[in-house]
Amino acid sequence: MNKLLIALLVSVGITGVAQAAGDAAAGQAKTAVCAACHGADGNSAVANFPKLAGQNERYLLKQMQDIKAGTRPVVEMTGMLTNLSDQDLEDIAAFFASKGVQVGSASPELVDAGRDIYRAGVQSKGVAACTACHLPTGSGNASAGFPQLGGQHADYTAKQLKAFASGARTNDPSGMMQDIASKLSEDEIKAVSSYIQGLH
Repeated sequence: MNKLLIALLVSVGITGVAQAAGDAAAGQAKTAVCAACHGADGNSAVANFPKLAGQNERYLLKQMQDIKAGTRPVVEMTGMLTNLSDQDLEDIAAFFASKGVQVGSASPELVDAGRDIYRAGVQSKGVAACTACHLPTGSGNASAGFPQLGGQHADYTAKQLKAFASGARTNDPSGMMQDIASKLSEDEIKAVSSYIQGLH
């Protein structure tokens, strides 16, 4: 059942969002303000802010569109995208997508538990493996708009999983991440988030 649901959601993802058509060179000039939180090359130094480097264009574009439209409230981003055109957003997405993500490391004591959740899910709770959408390397599925996870700050990943679980974040396809995250315990979120930070 989980495999059928994931296949359906991948198909919806492939057809549900317009493809990005940005210019990375043009985007660089538009990211000066972004650098304060996300780093000049998209590798944020502060775990509260996501790494954007290496993220696929389609996912970045959707998130910026959602933030601008107010369907994904992010307090720190309030007003930051208001005056940007669709082309500006596409260029910014292309710039950050062109950069390499700096991978962190996982906590040694959490590696085994995190790897098990990432690769196999939690069958007893009906949680599908993260690899189904985000691939074994954490590189994501660009054509479906599923994000790259590998190398992302553990604190940021955990924060997003908790937001999905509580319903504070709802811009995922068909509520897929809300369903998954709501079934994970605090310890499971901590373990898989740590594993993702070191995944490459």
